[in-house]
Amino acid sequence: MSSASLPGSASEYWDKYRPHRGAEPQTRPPADRFDWTGVPGTGPGAEVLGGPRTALDLGPAEGENAAFLARSGVDVVGVDFSPVQVARARAFWHDLPSLLFVQAEACTFLDTEGERQFDAVYSTWGAVWFTDPEELFPRVLRRLTPGGVFAFSHREPATGTYGAQPMGGRWLEGRETELTVRRWQHTAEQWADTLKRHGFTDIDAQVVPSPEAGALGTLLVRGRG
Repeated sequence: MSSASLPGSASEYWDKYRPHRGAEPQTRPPADRFDWTGVPGTGPGAEVLGGPRTALDLGPAEGENAAFLARSGVDVVGVDFSPVQVARARAFWHDLPSLLFVQAEACTFLDTEGERQFDAVYSTWGAVWFTDPEELFPRVLRRLTPGGVFAFSHREPATGTYGAQPMGGRWLEGRETELTVRRWQHTAEQWADTLKRHGFTDIDAQVVPSPEAGALGTLLVRGRG
């Protein structure tokens, strides 16, 4: 994961975000489908990205989606805030030469890549959820090839929990004091307005319903540069 304006200790949060399965060799995920929702087999897949040749994954964690694209012939860079997540992803997908994982904060990475651009920039429950869009979106737009796709997903917000919201992590950390990070979440309409204001076009924002009755769905947003 990655986030601008987080305290330095926030990397500790993301180091432990996905359960570490112990010291034994870990089995890598199958990466047999691009997943926006976190619920296998639900919602759209990689077609949302429009068939890119190059892609940037902001906050890939274990890297399943990035690996799926790389196996499909896309050159992919995954940028994650957590050195633990990056090390795990590199170990899982070391055999994919078109996939590179970089440990960096998302906005810093976008600021330091010279003139490099990508056909698609995406985030699945990742850095876009945890980075101030006023800081992130202009940087993403500069990194997109003309007509390139910017797409992201996060959990559908509960009613009234919009804007920058604290998310505690004591249960993740096993700490005596709670470590809190912020996540930026909005309605589909609010995200669409924010993308438009930052210069994106051809915007689509929707909620993908959860297959579990009464559960929150996944908010999926896409625009073009």
